[in-house]
Amino acid sequence: MQRRFCVAALLLTLSLLVTALPGSAQTRGATAPGNAAASNPLKIAQLDWYQANITTNFAVGNEPSGVAFDGANVWVANFSDGTVTKLQANDGTVLGTYTVGTGTQPYGITYDGANLWVSSISTATVTKLQASTGKILGTYSVGTFNGPPGFMTFDGANIWVPNGQDTVTKLQASDGKNLGNFTVGSAPISAAFDGANVWVVCGAGVVDKVRASDGSVLGSYSVGSAPTGIAFDGANMWVTNRSDGTVTKIQSSTGEVLGTFSVPLGPFGVAFDGSNVWVTSSKGVAELRASDGATLGVFKTPSNNTAGVAFDGAHMWIAGYNKAIVSKF
Repeated sequence: MQRRFCVAALLLTLSLLVTALPGSAQTRGATAPGNAAASNPLKIAQLDWYQANITTNFAVGNEPSGVAFDGANVWVANFSDGTVTKLQANDGTVLGTYTVGTGTQPYGITYDGANLWVSSISTATVTKLQASTGKILGTYSVGTFNGPPGFMTFDGANIWVPNGQDTVTKLQASDGKNLGNFTVGSAPISAAFDGANVWVVCGAGVVDKVRASDGSVLGSYSVGSAPTGIAFDGANMWVTNRSDGTVTKIQSSTGEVLGTFSVPLGPFGVAFDGSNVWVTSSKGVAELRASDGATLGVFKTPSNNTAGVAFDGAHMWIAGYNKAIVSKF
């Protein structure tokens, strides 16, 4: 019980620096005007014309953390329940709630094209779930309790798992075989793939660029204080810096910092929608223009702490950590 309390307290701290019924709606308020449809034509196809549009919230498990999209459905890792929730992306219908394991504390979740991979803090494991059925296909040990797995990435063949104890683990997606544990900077928490390399966010204010083929570190690049989330926009990496209240944009080919942009209230998760970058925080969600980092809007959500974020091709899905909901923008 004491260990669970400590881990939960740690995650709450991260969320701060990072009850709605199904189908209930709330208008989101933007601090800056804009037309989301103009920059993302998918919204026109969805008749989603205005930036300050309607946000719908759906109930999931307790303390939702990671979010992933599988091409048709949205999956949410529920930290306190030891479960993941599967929702139909078009209308938010809950298609299933699946137990990952007793006392597992699911955190990150990643899709590999056929299956979901869920990292569990308290057991230092990663669980593989069949996307079509939610069936557990395997559970694999990574890291330790003192260095638990964080937010993962898929490189087209393998799952890369940052372990808080200064390593990143490469798991073969087909069978979960451990292909290597590679040393990176201190306290790695999240990772993203750029098509050739894996970028690992480390707690000491750096991001390491790791060659996917052999795990060699190609470079270490300074970002802000307490970096947490990372996303790739097709050319650049975006890294959230909790303590600084900023997001850093790094050119993936060179590691050059192209800009550091202010985001209020402890930015945590980050995702790219094809045109803009969305950042979760302790008080809502910010939308930044990918080309220049300009803030297009800061939107309120029912949850005081937003965590994981994923794009479904037309809408953003935001985990409301302290409200047991996921919000669809």
